[in-house]
Amino acid sequence: MITAEGTIETAVAAMKAGARNYITKPFNTEELQLLIAETLETVRLRREVNVLRTAQRERIDIDNVVAESQAFKRVIRVVERVARSDTATVLIEGESGTGKEHIAHYKNQKADGPFIAINCGAIPKDLVESELFGSEKGAFTGAAQSRIGKFEAADGGTLFLDEVGELNPENQIKLLRVLEERSFYRLGGNKSISVDVRIVAATNRNLREATEQGEFREDLFYRLNVAPIYIPPLRERCEDIVPLIQRFLKEFAAGSSDPMSKLEPEAERRMLDHPWKGNVRELRNAIERSALLEDDDTLRLDHLGFLNMSSAAPASAEGTDGGDTSSFQLPPRRRSPRRPQ
Repeated sequence: MITAEGTIETAVAAMKAGARNYITKPFNTEELQLLIAETLETVRLRREVNVLRTAQRERIDIDNVVAESQAFKRVIRVVERVARSDTATVLIEGESGTGKEHIAHYKNQKADGPFIAINCGAIPKDLVESELFGSEKGAFTGAAQSRIGKFEAADGGTLFLDEVGELNPENQIKLLRVLEERSFYRLGGNKSISVDVRIVAATNRNLREATEQGEFREDLFYRLNVAPIYIPPLRERCEDIVPLIQRFLKEFAAGSSDPMSKLEPEAERRMLDHPWKGNVRELRNAIERSALLEDDDTLRLDHLGFLNMSSAAPASAEGTDGGDTSSFQLPPRRRSPRRPQ
């Protein structure tokens, strides 16, 4: 707030309205520039603190990981071995919804530090560099001040690179350089910044196949694949389904005045037969939907009609609907000749 009429009343009113400083005319230009710079730095630091606090609040509770199946128990054994190191880069592969971020949190040696997550597939390719490494004031149009990136925000903790397979080749090179040197430059900067960060990457793609097809850099794949962890889909670990259902029922019952807490045997069989293409995420959403919309203390088969629409079985070689197909036979499979280009 700058004014030629410096009174206590206007000063108090300005501060209540959100002004950080109150300056009377005439003023010294250099002092004003210094004051503005200090104010911007304070705002930047407050934003960083909010980012870290948010990350702390969003930590996933994984103290009681559901691992009844042998397939997932093997995953946990691998994770426990990997967790003994706080420097090894981890690559988590698995279908969407299998819980890759949960595994990234599990017994992390840097658990006392920040856990910063970034979805590499959700950021425009032109903004990935500034998001990861930060930017200096004036580095691009609209960069009114310097800002830190995810690597700096995760210093002393873990950086979770979700969907790392979606990075374009140019950003793959930049990420590889940081993984090798453990230092980087902010966009538009000339000062090398070193950080102590544990890198955990995740993808729902098969990166080895992507590498063979030239869609992902081979050197980056091997740099990320130091400690590989593969999470099997839920359909391959059916023993975990019922314990997960019970976990989610308990979770949603905690915030309800009329909780759904029991599971009907017919509903259990229906959910065991469901393919769960969306894996644990789909299962959790199904339980949440039933607990929210049904006025019952028991999850029943007739509550799950929506699963019939989402799990229509694909046509098989014996028929299109799984019924009587004696009158319908598919012709022998033949490959059509390739048309000339």
